[in-house]
This record gives sequence, structure tokens and C-alpha cells, in this order.
Amino acid sequence: MAKRSGVLEYAVLGLLQDAPMHGYELRKRLNTMLGSFRAISYGSLYPCLRSLLEQGLIAEDGPGDAGVPAFTGRRAKVVYRLTADGKERFQQWLEQSGPETWEDDRFGVHLAFFGRTDSDVRMRILQGRRSRLEERLATLRESAARGRERLDTYTLQLQQHGLDQVESEVRWLGELIDQEAAHEAHSTNTQHNSSGAGTDARERD
Repeated sequence: MAKRSGVLEYAVLGLLQDAPMHGYELRKRLNTMLGSFRAISYGSLYPCLRSLLEQGLIAEDGPGDAGVPAFTGRRAKVVYRLTADGKERFQQWLEQSGPETWEDDRFGVHLAFFGRTDSDVRMRILQGRRSRLEERLATLRESAARGRERLDTYTLQLQQHGLDQVESEVRWLGELIDQEAAHEAHSTNTQHNSSGAGTDARERD
């Protein structure tokens, strides 16, 4: 499975967990969800859907099935729904947190589904992404320092723009990591207090 097509496949599986959809709605939802990371065209979506069908991860229904209204027009819209194998594959993908999840394309899709991801997985992905970008930032700074005297004004501005973008994302990731840590600490304290209250009640009984 090619890297880019694989990322799109998982995004489609995640959206189809919510409800069956036709291709037009899927593309609209994908572009809304991933617009900051990549734009989705029909030229990339439909080969992806064919691949998912061949793997048995999604299935086709007619426009009147699955509670999805048909669009009027000369051609009926096919509705796509998730299969049991598709649900299992998507869940396995949600549990990934290795270096591949820190890359630009994969990180964006994982982030879009963080609401369905375990907190420890979210934290590993965020920390890994920040580490990856800090390495990139160091490389960019070194390159900019070496080439400062040889480059024209516009190329220097372009380099600075790239540095600013990476620095901004590193700061943003730091904020997300702090929020995640605070949320985890709050959840741990809540569970501890609840457990302690239960113990006290049993002791009084």
C-alpha cells in the first residue's frame, strides 16, 4: 500500500464509522477535516474507494439503502459503508504511535481522529511529532546560517518563512502536550478520589 493512498484509506474508514456516505459527501467531509493538511480530489478518492472495496473493508449499497438519500440527476449515487473488517482495521490503525505517525501526512489524519484515540497513544504521537519537528528545525537553522551570504533576499525570506512555520508548530505541539498531560492528571485524580470514596464508604459499612 503506497504511503499517501494508505493515509487516505484510513481517513475514509474513520469517516465511514460515523455513517454510510456517497463519494460526494466523503470528499466534502475529507476536505473539511484535512483541509489544513491536504486537499482531496476525486482522482485520488475513487481509486482509494476501489482499493477498500477489493480488500473487503467497505461495501457498496444502492442510493436508497442505509438511510442515505439519493441525489437527483442522471446517475444514481453509490453509498459506501464500513464492514466488520473495516472497523477492525481502523481500530488497529488508531493504536499505532510509531515514527510513521509523526510524518506530515499521517500526523494530520491521526490528529483528526484523536477523539477516538487512547490518551497514551495521543501523547506518544504528539511527543514524537514535536521531536521530529525539532530535528527539522535544527537542520533548517543550520542550512540558513550556512547560506545566508550566498542567497538573495527572496530566497532568504522563503527560508525564514519555513523556519517560522516549523517554530510555530513546535510551540503549538507543546501546548497540546501540556493540555494532554493536564487532562491525564485530572482523570487520574478523579479516578483516585472516586476509588478512595468507595473505600471509605465500605469501611463505614
